[in-house]
Amino acid sequence: MLTLFDLAALLLVLAALFGYFNKRHLGLPSNAGLLILALISSLVLMALSWAFPGLGFPTTIRDTVAGIDFNETLMEGMLGFLLFAGALHVDWEALKSRALSVGLMATFGVLISTAICGTGFYYLAASVGAPVDFAWALVFGALISPTDPVAVLATLKTISGVPKRLEIDMAGESLFNDGVGVVVFTILVGVATGSSGEHLTVSLAVQHFVVEAFGGAIFGGITGYLAYRMMLKIDDYPVEVLISLALVMGTYAAAHQMGLSGPIAVVVAGLLIGDRGVAYAMSDLTQRYLHGFWTLIDDILNAVLFMLIGLELLVVDFTWQTAALAALAIPLVLTARFFAVYLPFQIVRLRERFSRGIVAVLTWGGVRGGISVALALSLPEGPQRDLIVTGTYAVVIFSVLVQGLTLETLVKRVVRPEEGDPSREEVAAAASGETASSKG
Repeated sequence: MLTLFDLAALLLVLAALFGYFNKRHLGLPSNAGLLILALISSLVLMALSWAFPGLGFPTTIRDTVAGIDFNETLMEGMLGFLLFAGALHVDWEALKSRALSVGLMATFGVLISTAICGTGFYYLAASVGAPVDFAWALVFGALISPTDPVAVLATLKTISGVPKRLEIDMAGESLFNDGVGVVVFTILVGVATGSSGEHLTVSLAVQHFVVEAFGGAIFGGITGYLAYRMMLKIDDYPVEVLISLALVMGTYAAAHQMGLSGPIAVVVAGLLIGDRGVAYAMSDLTQRYLHGFWTLIDDILNAVLFMLIGLELLVVDFTWQTAALAALAIPLVLTARFFAVYLPFQIVRLRERFSRGIVAVLTWGGVRGGISVALALSLPEGPQRDLIVTGTYAVVIFSVLVQGLTLETLVKRVVRPEEGDPSREEVAAAASGETASSKG
């Protein structure tokens, strides 16, 4: 029986080996390379298990992977750190300027996509001879609709020439819509299982959303401000890095205990520290150590996460029905994503400018990842779970490997930045020039 330390050691060793092999031989973006290598490893183990039934180690590895609570590992372990690391590097002023587009996509976009994906999944499941209740179909819609902040931010790191407005739209939406998606998912699972204990009404759903999402945002603002004030009073980088670490863990755990959205709370706290904390409360030395620490945390946990997604193939049960439904789920989710972007942007265009081709890029750039897999694996056992898990897994693999690896090509072909809309690289170069001139 593996201990927690043994399991952590195994995952880190595998992530290091896969990471080395990818950098040495494949040269793919880290998330895609690790995922491909983990998928290949899973397929090899499945083939060995089928060809040599008496061989023990493939079964042992499968049992080990099956014993990993993916939902708890990600949602209660990694997610807070990954969200904080992502939010820490988001330009707060730029995000405020894109508040309408980010807010609409993170809320109404998720609801639109949930409705389209859920309805489509209901009819597609019936068409392949594996019908599901409409409530469970909506559960699939809720867990697959939010873009994954980890996957989106990892993808954005690998592409160049992205207009600043587009980058903020993608990063901002992905940081906030997962919290909205989790709230909607929780409500719908309660309805599907009959465990909600009360008849769901629009007013009750709105109440849940306000308490969890807006309550989480307010709580994250409070804890982030307290951490900022503490950093403002001292100049000691080990203590300030420790404060940031305590902020993430304390905020996420306390929000969960109070029934608030931990992901949204951590994102708001990270935005505050990344803006006011860096500008007013940190010396240059502290900034270097803080950003270096959280960049390493982000890269290490990303490596483990995408490797885990690939290894989870070992515990996904495929039949011809689930495989057919999984294949059909991919174009369904892309169609829903298009309307989830297009409809909100009909409102956005009345007040904000945006780059040409942004709807196409945001549709194709709606990368799904570990959060969707974790939510699917958290569902109670049953035939509907197998269908939802398989469909979710197919969409995630397709979005990371196909959409993620081709997004840069799409950006270069269809995006025509508006005048005055610089790319990330141009913003960084301008900032470096300003810093150099001020030092001179």
